[in-house]
Amino acid sequence: MKKLFAAVAATLLLVTIAYMFSNRPKPSVVAVEDMTPIVAEYEGLLVERLNAEDIAVTVGGNALEGFNYDFYVSDRMKLMVETEFVRKLLNCSVVEYPDGSILIMRGDNKIMLEVGSGKATVNNTIKVDMSSKVIYDDDKGKTFIPFNDISEYLNYKVKYSLDSKWIDLVKLAETEKLLPARYDMREFGRTSAVRDQGKSGTCWAFASLGALESSLLPMEQTCFSPDHMTMCNSYKRSTDKGGEALMSIAYMAAWQGPVYEEDDPYGDGMSNPNLEAVKHLEEAIIIKDRDIQTIKSAVFRYGGAETSMYMQLAYVDSVSAYYSKDNSAYYYDGIEQPNHDVVIVGWDDNYPKERFTIEPEGNGAFICKNSWGEAFGEGGYFYVSYYDSNICNTAVVYSRIGEANNYDKLYQSDLLGWVGQIGFGDEECYLANVYTAGEGESLAAAAFYATAPDTEFEMYVVRHFEGTDSLKNREYVVAGSMKYAGYYTVDFPEEIPLDDGETFAVVVKIKTPGVDYPVAIEYNHDENTSSFDISDGQGYISLYGEIWQSAEEKENCNVCLKAFTRKR
Repeated sequence: MKKLFAAVAATLLLVTIAYMFSNRPKPSVVAVEDMTPIVAEYEGLLVERLNAEDIAVTVGGNALEGFNYDFYVSDRMKLMVETEFVRKLLNCSVVEYPDGSILIMRGDNKIMLEVGSGKATVNNTIKVDMSSKVIYDDDKGKTFIPFNDISEYLNYKVKYSLDSKWIDLVKLAETEKLLPARYDMREFGRTSAVRDQGKSGTCWAFASLGALESSLLPMEQTCFSPDHMTMCNSYKRSTDKGGEALMSIAYMAAWQGPVYEEDDPYGDGMSNPNLEAVKHLEEAIIIKDRDIQTIKSAVFRYGGAETSMYMQLAYVDSVSAYYSKDNSAYYYDGIEQPNHDVVIVGWDDNYPKERFTIEPEGNGAFICKNSWGEAFGEGGYFYVSYYDSNICNTAVVYSRIGEANNYDKLYQSDLLGWVGQIGFGDEECYLANVYTAGEGESLAAAAFYATAPDTEFEMYVVRHFEGTDSLKNREYVVAGSMKYAGYYTVDFPEEIPLDDGETFAVVVKIKTPGVDYPVAIEYNHDENTSSFDISDGQGYISLYGEIWQSAEEKENCNVCLKAFTRKR
C-alpha cells in the first residue's frame, strides 16, 4: 500500500511541474539605451582627471619630484611616458633611430617600436598590438610611448588611483636581471668611427669625444675636434703632456667646445679659440671605485664610458707581455698608474680568461675602443679583463647633451672646473655665486658638481643681491638628488625674469654623505692650473646658510656654480 501511495504522489508532482512550465509567462526582449556614449563620457572624465596638473606619478611608490618628466594619459586610458624617463629611471637602454624606430632593452628583453605605429615586437617573435600609437611631440622634442602595453616586459604594471590622483608604476618582481650578459654598442649603431691619435699624448681627448659622440648616436652622426679640446681648454698643458676626464668636462661645461672636426682638423698643430661650441654639456656622471655594474648600466643607457688604464704598448706596432694580439685581449695585473684613456663600448661576462696572455681570476671583459686606428686589435677595438688593475677605477659618461641654443647666456667663474674641494668638515654646506644680469634675461637653470654619489640639494635664488646679509632672503626654487658624482645642470620649474643690470645670486645647499668637503672649487693647484683667475667671480660658502665667507678672499678659490639665462 505504501508503495502505491508513493507512486501516486510522484505522478501528481510531475504533472504539477509540467503544468507550471507549460503555463509560465514567455520572456520578452526589451531594447536598452546604448551605453557607449555614457561610457565614453565617463572615460573622458577619468582621462581629464588623470591628466590634471596635480596628478602624481611614482615608481614603486617613490615620488619623482625634481625630475620634470612629462606624462599623460591617452584617450584610451593608457599611460604615455617619454623615452628619457624609461632610460633614466627604469634603467633601460633606449636607442632611437633616424627612421623613427625605437629599441628598448632591459635585461634580455628587446622591444622594437616605431613612431606613428601601434605595433610592437618583443624579442623578435612576440607581436603586441598596442592601444595607442608611439607619438613624437614636436613642441616638446620628446617621444612618448604607451607604457601599459609593454610594461610587463620591463617588469612593471601601471596602477591608477583616481581618488588620490595618483599613478604608480609597480614592480612585478623585486629580483630581476637588468643587464644582458653580453652587450656591444657596435651592433646597435652607437659607436663613431675609429680614429688615430698618432704619437701625440691626446688619447684623453679622443676618449672623451668618442664617448660624447656615442651618446648622440645613432640619431646624430658627429665627429668632434680633439685638436680644439687639447689646445683651447683653460689648462696650461701642452698636447704632449696628456690630460684627463675632468679637463674634458670643464672644457665642455664652460662652452669652450666641442667643435666639429671639419672646422678644426687634427694634427696640423693649429687651433682656433674663437670657434663656438656646437653642443652644450648639461650632465656628465662620474663613477669611481671599480663599480663595474654601475658602469655597465651607464654604458647600456647613455653611451660609451671614458676610462683610464695602464697600457704597456707604446703604439699599434709594439708588443707587450700583457697583450694577446691574436685575441685582441689585454690584462695588466701590476701596480703602474694609468697612462692611457679608452672608451668602454660594451662587455662580455663570459669572455674566456684563457684568451689573455696572463690568466686573470675569472672570465669577463670590457669591449674598448682605442684611438690607434683600425690596424690595432679588432678593427680598433680590444678586450680588457674585468680584473685589470686600473680599468674602471674612474669612468665618465656624458648623459645629457644640449643643443648650442638651449640657453642664451652662461654666467660662470670656474673655467678650470672641479680642481679641488672645500667645506667645513661636514657633509652639509651652502655655496653661492653672484652675477650681474644683462638686458631682457630670465634665469632658467644652474649647474654644479656633485663630488660624491647620493648628493642631495636645495636650490635658491636671491634677487637684488646687496651683500652677504641678503643671502638670507633666498627664495626656494627646486630640490633633488644625484645618484652619482658628476656635473649636473638643474632646470628651474619656471624661469625667473631678471631686471636689466640686476645683481642676483644662485644659492645651493648640498648634502654629500661621507664627504667632509663637498663643494667643488677652482683654484691654482699647480703649473697646469696657472691660468686660474681670482678676479672673475664673487662666490661664498657657509655652513648653516647664515654666516657667509668669501671664497675668493678667504680661500683664494672660485666656487663651481654656473647660471644660465634665456632672452625674454
